[in-house]
Amino acid sequence: MRKKITNNIPLKIISLVIGFVVWLLVVNIDNPIISRNYTLSNIEILNEAYIDDVLEDSGKVALRNAESPTVRVTITGERKNVTAITSSDIHLTADMQQALSLNTDPVMIPIVASCDKTGATGITVTPPNLSVKLEEKATSSFPITVNNGDSKPGKGFEIGTQTVEPDSIRITGPRSLVKIIDKVNVSTSAVNGATEDVSESGTVEVIDKNGETLTQIAMKNLRFDNDGRATVTTHLWKTRSDIRLDMAVAGMPASGYIVDEVLTVPDTVSVAGTDEALEQLRQNGNVIRIEDASVDVGGASDDVETKIDITQYLPEGIRLTSGSSNEVSVTVTILPDGGKSYSIPTSSIRVLNKNEDMQVFFEVDRIEVRVKAEENQSLDSFDETDLEATIDLTDKEEGTYELPVDITLPEGIILLNSVSTDVTISRVVLSEDAGE
Repeated sequence: MRKKITNNIPLKIISLVIGFVVWLLVVNIDNPIISRNYTLSNIEILNEAYIDDVLEDSGKVALRNAESPTVRVTITGERKNVTAITSSDIHLTADMQQALSLNTDPVMIPIVASCDKTGATGITVTPPNLSVKLEEKATSSFPITVNNGDSKPGKGFEIGTQTVEPDSIRITGPRSLVKIIDKVNVSTSAVNGATEDVSESGTVEVIDKNGETLTQIAMKNLRFDNDGRATVTTHLWKTRSDIRLDMAVAGMPASGYIVDEVLTVPDTVSVAGTDEALEQLRQNGNVIRIEDASVDVGGASDDVETKIDITQYLPEGIRLTSGSSNEVSVTVTILPDGGKSYSIPTSSIRVLNKNEDMQVFFEVDRIEVRVKAEENQSLDSFDETDLEATIDLTDKEEGTYELPVDITLPEGIILLNSVSTDVTISRVVLSEDAGE
């Protein structure tokens, strides 16, 4: 038996070697070692504030890119393991505390790649470092404004005053970024549907000089006082409508003329105000008197027409409701001494020579008639019903016309102005039933 085992030992050794080689070839052919490349850009930044903290007294800060750079990750391992790896299994990190040196610009931060799945014998990253540019540090202060968006208080209320605490904020960061900041807002939606004063805290948003909101990456380059937060307190005002305007005028008309009346369009406005201001307005009969010399009739012998911005004349604690026009049209009627103006309804105008198949529509509700009593006469007993107004439709077809209005007055009364009115003439359409 022993002799059989020891026979042909060299041949047996050769057989073992050949068998091992064959096994190794089979294994490598079936599951070889391969490398595979992945392109990624989602680098997670760790300990972001480290570099800025270290450089606090140097006058420089780190400027992070708006987007992570694209890197190539190469993974080496057995084919069956490597082919099972997807991009989502790979994580990239760059730890600011691992900066190679803070004496270079840019600062180089090693990029580390890890894989959730096992079987990778080697992982390399190209480029191996994340570059962080250093820039001169700048600090500026900006007032904080309130952005209410589409929020509106409940019915019968408007936003009166809003205060922000703090009312300004100091921002520190790379000079190239700080210098493009235009304004700083804090948004609030707490006023939506509110019927009482409200407060809300929020994080500020930064608007650049192009009107664009800074991205989250850009915001990470900035440092804010108070952690970039502010509180908005909104005081609501009640609204009140049908507030009349009492317009005073300055100066005296020309000799022999008087101011007959002062008309404003609109003749009433809607306002919002504090409780105290609205109560004072109620005590004044809900009338806002404008006594400023904004309408001057000095030396006038004809009507004076102008427009004024009434916001500057509103009482303290009162303002126009949102959506209201600031402008009011003012017409001051100037008449000869002893004259008077009457507003006559167009429905009282008698229509002459109208065809039976025609109908007439007046484009205005009233016309103005100005009269004066002759010498040694008086208007004391004169009434607007004492005059007769007519229009003549002779030879008028369908269409819109500006027609003179003939005014007949009692003896001793003089007409001071020519009167006309716009009318539309149309044919009466008879139904089939009416025709039968």
